[in-house]
Amino acid sequence: MSDLLDRDQRHVWHPFTQAAVAAPPLPVVRAEGAWLELADGRRILDLISSWWTNLHGHGHPRIADAIARQARELDHVLFAGCTHPPAVDVAERLIAMAPGGLSRVFFSDDGSTAVEVALKMALQFHAQVGQPRRRRFVAFENAYHGDTVGAMSMGDRGGVSGAFEPLLFDVQRVPLQLAALRQLLETQGDEMAAVLLEPMLQAAGGMLLQEPALLRGVADLCRQHGALFIADEVMTAFGRMGRMFACEHADVQPDLLCVAKGLSGGVLPLAATLATESIYDAFLHADPRRAFLHGHSFTANPIACAAALANFAIFDEEPVLERIAAIERFYAARLPLLRRHPLVRDVRWLGSLGVVELGDADGYFSASASHAVRDACLQRGLLLRPLGPVLYTLPPYCITTAELSMAYDAMDDVIAGL
Repeated sequence: MSDLLDRDQRHVWHPFTQAAVAAPPLPVVRAEGAWLELADGRRILDLISSWWTNLHGHGHPRIADAIARQARELDHVLFAGCTHPPAVDVAERLIAMAPGGLSRVFFSDDGSTAVEVALKMALQFHAQVGQPRRRRFVAFENAYHGDTVGAMSMGDRGGVSGAFEPLLFDVQRVPLQLAALRQLLETQGDEMAAVLLEPMLQAAGGMLLQEPALLRGVADLCRQHGALFIADEVMTAFGRMGRMFACEHADVQPDLLCVAKGLSGGVLPLAATLATESIYDAFLHADPRRAFLHGHSFTANPIACAAALANFAIFDEEPVLERIAAIERFYAARLPLLRRHPLVRDVRWLGSLGVVELGDADGYFSASASHAVRDACLQRGLLLRPLGPVLYTLPPYCITTAELSMAYDAMDDVIAGL
């Protein structure tokens, strides 16, 4: 194990890590179900699904077998000027399961890029339908949409985007309140290309839940004022919020919808931006410059698409939504008990997400305390990444009630010791 860590620290640059002060990374050598195994044999419960990606548990045989079969048949081919069965199958399945009105699938590689694609589509769409004044975007406070330049521009400023401020374009940012959005659109709506929202949940912004009425109101205001509604479901899709798509909680139909993370079951990089037919039609023209000139070397990689199809088959043939409902029932019974701790300011849950928000009477909870919580949980065999004062679990759907009970017993002890 020490040799692996020594080699890592000589050559590897880790994401979201201050290497000058960070603890050595966990040397993970294998995984199964909800568990990771370290080089020294320790088992760690993956309570965050390896950054919100893994849906059904690590090493699911159906996904692993599909990847192996596809690698032998067709490993990769460019997607500009070519197509292949796994990509077409994934596109058909996505359209069939997604909110109504979406009919086109543009593949990419990660969530940030799926959002970037949606922004570019919205801007070019308006220009090509004779509305060139619609060049601005609406974002919400506390939002996070990724780390590419466009996605960072739409996220809350400072923090991870602070060093890149000179690169970011200006957006209209409002509180996540219908009155604020309505006022903006009534005065400047004819300049807005699109409104971007994570439906039902602002994830990296603090695991902040929304009411379905707010989601419905945002979609309605976009329709009234001619701005496209972009739903960023990179984290919330594929059951995370208790429905296949979070938009279903309010029965809204976005103009553009972004998915990634769980699309392949959380096993391989794959993302997509779904669009309506009217948006797609605006790019059809004899002039090649009016096409959507965006793409990636590994767009619609066949192996990743095969993993996605296996993921869909698991939803079809296993009681996945029932597993998510069981996780939510556990939260409903267990999380309110944590309110007895003086430092617990709030608990909340939806679908597979459970949240415990910590802080003193003034809402303060230091970064060092957050790190201490993370480290204490890790010593008890739990992999967590608190968002400042927000301690949350978002486990693979295969997790058992016994495993969740063990985890929350340990978290209860850690909170009690703060």
